[in-house]
Amino acid sequence: MYGRKNKYMRIKNYMYQVGLCLFISVLTNLSAQVQAQEVKGIVHELESSQRVKDVKVKNLRTKEETKTDSQGNFTIGGQLNDYLTFTQIGYNVDTAFIYAGGVQRIYLTRDNKSIIIDEVVVSRLTDSRLIAEIEQAQNQGKVTEASQTRGGLRLSPSRLFGKKGKQARKNLDLLLAEQNKRKVDRLFSDQTILSVVPLNDTELPLFREQFRPTLEFIQTASPEDVRIYILDSYSKFKSKK
Repeated sequence: MYGRKNKYMRIKNYMYQVGLCLFISVLTNLSAQVQAQEVKGIVHELESSQRVKDVKVKNLRTKEETKTDSQGNFTIGGQLNDYLTFTQIGYNVDTAFIYAGGVQRIYLTRDNKSIIIDEVVVSRLTDSRLIAEIEQAQNQGKVTEASQTRGGLRLSPSRLFGKKGKQARKNLDLLLAEQNKRKVDRLFSDQTILSVVPLNDTELPLFREQFRPTLEFIQTASPEDVRIYILDSYSKFKSKK
């Protein structure tokens, strides 16, 4: 009788532990789902990096709106692949595409103010601002112009050899390189990599930088091609350690 009672207690304790684990798992999943329905970020001024308060933030999908606090922070309902617009007097209206988790850092540019393009600045631009800067650099870097007398186009020495034209073409190279990098990163994302191989928080950014595939590969690769590429790269990554 005593043995049967002990067996019953062991079964009861086991069921309790299983139930507790399931309860914790459910709470964890619910918490993750709640967090996934929010987008958090900080709005900065591009050149000074100062935080900008009272910026109106709008989710174009849900139409929800909020404003940044005194430290430039915002939280708004949203998820991956949403578009957020940022509006503030004195700054260009900007739109950000949310394609990665974590805190979003948004950098606004002043109205009608040209910016000095370098690798740091380019990495901070939103997609919409990046496209605008590419168009501007393409126009400024053109080496031909319309002929006023003969019609058609003619080569412009001032545009070809001028300082402004040269700088525009240099800027264009930086801008296009950043745009291509983002196209790759959206498919070669943290989520995609971690769904295939185990990497910790320190290893993940190193792995992405060392084994970021080319744009040509990403544009033609199937999901299975990407998975195999990640597995192969992971083997090389671990062999170097």
